[in-house]
Amino acid sequence: MEFTVSKADLVRELGLTQGVVERKTTIPILSNILVETDHDQVWLTATDLELGIRCSCPARIKKEGAGTIPARKLLDYVRLLPDADLQVKLAENQWASFVCGRSRTRIAGMSRESFPELPEMPETLAQIPLSILSQMIASTIFAISSEESRFTLNGALLILKDSGLVMVSTDGHRLALIEKQLSLPGLSGTFRALLPRKAMSEIQKLASDDGEKQIEFSGNDNHLFFRIDKRLLLSRKLTGNFPDYERVLPKDQPHSIVLSRDDFKSAIERVAQFADERSRAIRLQMLKGELKIHSSISETGESEETLPVEYDGPDTEIGFNAQYLLDFLRSANSSEVEFRFKDANSAGELRPQPAVPETVYRYVVMPMRI
Repeated sequence: MEFTVSKADLVRELGLTQGVVERKTTIPILSNILVETDHDQVWLTATDLELGIRCSCPARIKKEGAGTIPARKLLDYVRLLPDADLQVKLAENQWASFVCGRSRTRIAGMSRESFPELPEMPETLAQIPLSILSQMIASTIFAISSEESRFTLNGALLILKDSGLVMVSTDGHRLALIEKQLSLPGLSGTFRALLPRKAMSEIQKLASDDGEKQIEFSGNDNHLFFRIDKRLLLSRKLTGNFPDYERVLPKDQPHSIVLSRDDFKSAIERVAQFADERSRAIRLQMLKGELKIHSSISETGESEETLPVEYDGPDTEIGFNAQYLLDFLRSANSSEVEFRFKDANSAGELRPQPAVPETVYRYVVMPMRI
């Protein structure tokens, strides 16, 4: 195999594969990236057996072929080269040679024979705007459980239906739900799948490169497929049943206050400095005309902030994990947030204000006993 490629093009595509490449693996080939030539393209493929990515960059092909090269070593080296054309040659002994200007380097590769074959993408189910899917991921990814034993909560529930998209995540202590009303060309019926957190992170990386594009989405019994132009991301589905999230959504919340998102966030950040490091517990006290945010650790001190609010309901005090509130406040793009509540023993709910047209975004947090 022998080809010439732009250093900038190669670095861009190699960068997109790094989150997929398996670093701590007992299967050495998974630390490598598969390099294949096809007419005027070089195709790069990486997988950790749960997630796979395939992308390409234009090249001048002198000799067709395929082989694998250590992914991290390749990117670290190519990134340091000057902006010029790079000549790549893979010999039959699987050593890859690189020539760029006065730089000459050889890297030991491996045969492609043992590199896993990625499944083919089935027929497209729907086209989704990449920017919308990325925004939905940003609105829910922080509420995913990090406990590996709760594997059905290690991702988000993705629902495609006639009226649009729904994404839900929960770790058992809080729940984030976002629903977008939009037309999904090509979709017939309803499709539900559990999308792993790692796949969600990789979709966000693809969106940061060009969020204006459309994703061609598809799925089969075991995998989900996301294709953007010549880039294909595929992920194994999470197995198991996601909780019935609709039962968790509060039905009765007679009280609400509207707050400046930035003021609320800053106040919690300051007060949380004096919260217990393990529980991160703070108190929200709703009083006539004001909201008090309080925390105390007897050994190190205490802190209280007061924010003016329009509230004329009963005095209510609720304990929350400060980090859970901050996760939402840092992800919401609105200038204000609405906090809905019932009493000290019921879940609280945060929503952005003003609401985005054709979008429902709800964040439910369970109370804490303090």
